[in-house]
Amino acid sequence: MRRFILLLSIAAPPWLAGCDMLGIESASAVTARREADGKAVGAGCRHAARSVEQCYALNRRADKAAVFAGWREMNDYMRENKMDAMAPEADTELAAAEVEREEPSPAKGAAASR
Repeated sequence: MRRFILLLSIAAPPWLAGCDMLGIESASAVTARREADGKAVGAGCRHAARSVEQCYALNRRADKAAVFAGWREMNDYMRENKMDAMAPEADTELAAAEVEREEPSPAKGAAASR
């Protein structure tokens, strides 16, 4: 019985080290995923006509080097294929709401003074 336990304790760690079913990610897998996410964020920002600085400000948790690499790759791709950037509609709605908040309309101002 002792030999079986000894053999099992020697054989189990290498066998379990290669098992992905445990749900433990290796450091290289985490790094690769973070880099891929950063590149996707950067590419999306470039396609949405955002500058790199805006992209950094909107995505503070993303790796800046990966964001820039994705932004640059998308920029090169868009130039090669003569693609136009797609301005996000949400930004125009937010900008219109900010302008309306800063400059109240005359009808609203007259109603408020009554």
